[in-house]
Amino acid sequence: MAHRLALALCAGTLALILVGGLVTNTGAALAVPDWPTTFGYNMFLFPWSKMVGGILYEHSHRLLGAAVGILTVALGVTLWLSERRRWLRWLGVAALLAVILQGVLGGLRVLLVEDGIAIVHGALAQAFLGLGVSLALFTSRSWALAAPVPSADALLLRRLALLTTGVVYLQIVFGAFLTHFGARLDGHLLVAAALAVLVPALALRIRRAHGDRKALVLPARFLLALLVVQLFLGLGAYAGRFTDLVLPPYFGLAFPVIHRFTGGLLLAASLVLTLRCHRLLSPPEARVAGRWFSREAAA
Repeated sequence: MAHRLALALCAGTLALILVGGLVTNTGAALAVPDWPTTFGYNMFLFPWSKMVGGILYEHSHRLLGAAVGILTVALGVTLWLSERRRWLRWLGVAALLAVILQGVLGGLRVLLVEDGIAIVHGALAQAFLGLGVSLALFTSRSWALAAPVPSADALLLRRLALLTTGVVYLQIVFGAFLTHFGARLDGHLLVAAALAVLVPALALRIRRAHGDRKALVLPARFLLALLVVQLFLGLGAYAGRFTDLVLPPYFGLAFPVIHRFTGGLLLAASLVLTLRCHRLLSPPEARVAGRWFSREAAA
């Protein structure tokens, strides 16, 4: 039950990120001037007939946010009542606190009309997606049954995967600055170049050293494919905003929105790979230490 709720939470968060991109890139962020009400209506009772233009995007974003909040509450309660792992129960509580904070930030963005809040709101949305992906992985059967295997390159892969995930998130933050302020294009491009090196290096290392482990190979391949797509989308978004190139109808909207959405998928894939590297691979010295402690305990 908890695993299914976590998967639903991930899907809902991805949908929320997608609609959030539509809100930002259509300029519909302030189409509804009040919060938590919608033109004075209870948010859930706002007439569908009035959801037109920017109001459609903004109000749909609010409704999806509420759905994600409900899913988070359900997941948190389920984990608290049924999960034996204490740290995982508290991780569910952390998700609940995060979704509350995200909702408040969304409301303050409307009431205070501050782009700085929008940047934090967007960055936290992607971090929340990472938290949801982690919960889905931790509650899966494959995670419970996984047994770590000693590997000479375990520490290298763990660190490389963690570094890649951190750089992906940094790229998302730079992207938020670029979207709302038109600033830090240099940082965004520099981090994109770093990912163009890190992701292939990580995928190649896994294929060569652990080609028989699907749990590592599949997310590595997916991560590499997403990077190629993301670079193409980034070029399209750059051309639409920073050049005089005239794009076909709707492409000027599709490129940045899908670029942001794919950024979320990139973060999710990198995080899954990082967590699996830590779960499935262990340094050889860890096995030796474990045996030594076992002998000491037996004595």
